[in-house]
Amino acid sequence: MRASNPEEIKQAILVRADLDMGRGKLGAQIAHASVLSFLEAQKVDKEMAMEWLDTGQKKIVLKVDDEESLKKLYAAFRFKKVPCALVNDAGLTQLPPGTTTTLGIGPWKSKEIDIFTEKLKLL
Repeated sequence: MRASNPEEIKQAILVRADLDMGRGKLGAQIAHASVLSFLEAQKVDKEMAMEWLDTGQKKIVLKVDDEESLKKLYAAFRFKKVPCALVNDAGLTQLPPGTTTTLGIGPWKSKEIDIFTEKLKLL
């Protein structure tokens, strides 16, 4: 279990562990999730997004078992109004078009991210 400062701001990237992505593909999907969720966070709370940029851009990368788990977490974060973004691959290289690969969450309050992610393992 990862304890975090309740006032801390971070970003979480959730990655499907069931996909056999190469390291380059994995890195690109994580980067897509980070950028897309940052843009969503800016729409919701620009000050928080800028504070995250100014304080080191803390991120954590975690794994989920499969697409269903990823989509359930996406729905939970959307319900709680935490900015997030799903990444669907274009299908140009290793994966079929439309494969959901990652979920970016925040930057947002750590305590609100941890509610749904505290039991997930690091990638």
